[in-house]
Amino acid sequence: MKTRAFRSLICIAVTTVLAATLGIPVRLAAQATESQNNRHHHVRYTVKILSTLGGTSGVGNSVNNKGLVSGATNLSGDTTEHAVVWRNGVITDLGTLGGPDSFINAPVKNDGGEIAGFAETSTPDPLGEAFCTGLTFFGFQDGVTCLGFIWQNGVMAPLPPLAGGNNSQAYGVNNRGQVVGFAENGTQDATCIAPQVLQFEAVIWEPNKHQIQQLPPLSGDSDGAGAAINDNGEVAGCSGICAKVGGASCLHAVVWKDGSPTSIGGLGTLNLGTAINNRGQVLGLSLLPDNITFHSFLWHKGVTTDLGTLPGHPLTFPGGINNKGQIVGHSCDATDTFCVAYLWEDGVMTDLNTLIPSSFSLSMFYAGDINDRGEIAGIAVDPVTGASPAFVAMPCDEEHGYREGCEDEAESGTAVQENSGHPRVAAPESVREKLQQRFGFGRFVNRNDESEVG
Repeated sequence: MKTRAFRSLICIAVTTVLAATLGIPVRLAAQATESQNNRHHHVRYTVKILSTLGGTSGVGNSVNNKGLVSGATNLSGDTTEHAVVWRNGVITDLGTLGGPDSFINAPVKNDGGEIAGFAETSTPDPLGEAFCTGLTFFGFQDGVTCLGFIWQNGVMAPLPPLAGGNNSQAYGVNNRGQVVGFAENGTQDATCIAPQVLQFEAVIWEPNKHQIQQLPPLSGDSDGAGAAINDNGEVAGCSGICAKVGGASCLHAVVWKDGSPTSIGGLGTLNLGTAINNRGQVLGLSLLPDNITFHSFLWHKGVTTDLGTLPGHPLTFPGGINNKGQIVGHSCDATDTFCVAYLWEDGVMTDLNTLIPSSFSLSMFYAGDINDRGEIAGIAVDPVTGASPAFVAMPCDEEHGYREGCEDEAESGTAVQENSGHPRVAAPESVREKLQQRFGFGRFVNRNDESEVG
């Protein structure tokens, strides 16, 4: 089988084995036995499906501590997507920067209503780059520049690139108003692969959003990207080479503190820090040394923990982490076709579909974020219609009060059981393809397909 080209949501790079050379301790999370799972108790959840802008697909990639969910949905016809927020279930279209599409692709973690993302403009890219193509769930178009944005109170403002660059992308916003992402500068980078030409670096846009701070990559690397920022100003992301946006470039998972990068290792050949909480715990993704398998990991104070897998789902991908250390994401079968949202806490990974009422007819396929109240946003799939709307799941606990669906159908803390009350479903091909591109490394689609996936 040919070596596969791995797409990157943030930056992309050649494969090098890091875990052995960095000497960072790696603690593999023990696979929970059935008896362990039976002793591990979770609250149950109720699920609310969120509206779209007329299309059949949506995604919840962020939920802040006030319950504001953000992400994107398709417009009617499923050819265009817009960044949106849902407040108490009511959807707001954030618009674009002049082009057809916009997107929110990461946990935002700002409780004041500031939302970060990126959007197409109407300006043709002068170098013919496709900076945002392939990085979203429903697909941007080629040929125009793409800029990060900050949205608040109905106004979307663009976030500039570094001097000489044309494109930028924004991801997280902390409660200090700092926005993290990555942006091009004017350097033509020999490590870039067409159509990418210019180097890109991790950046922070300060509360004065035209004030931009470049975060340097690790020594020996040329490019970098920031994916998340906590309230202490610590940034998680990656460092590597240019390759191409949509190709393969995150060699090292990195944390920047006071503007200085530190490698936090990972589990394999490609590594990316995707989220960070106020305790400094970093959630990340690694391509294992077999160059086929992806696992989520947790890094804290020099210790890297493999989050493990669910039975029958050897691939795991990260979503969000809250300040309690609870983690959500999604786990897939070996063909990356059938996936389920998971909740990881206290060393145990649980299929979220086992914690919801059996009367809920959709399958929670993907979890993008979890807030400190335990509320979870993601994607659900309707096995009958194939629609894949966004959802928000709320725990049945004292803080949330009694709600329909919180009745004790079974003992709280159901053990992990494959397909417990919910059939295995595959998301529409368009959604699966975009999930495969979300963290870039570009997951393979079919092991039996000998063609390059690029």
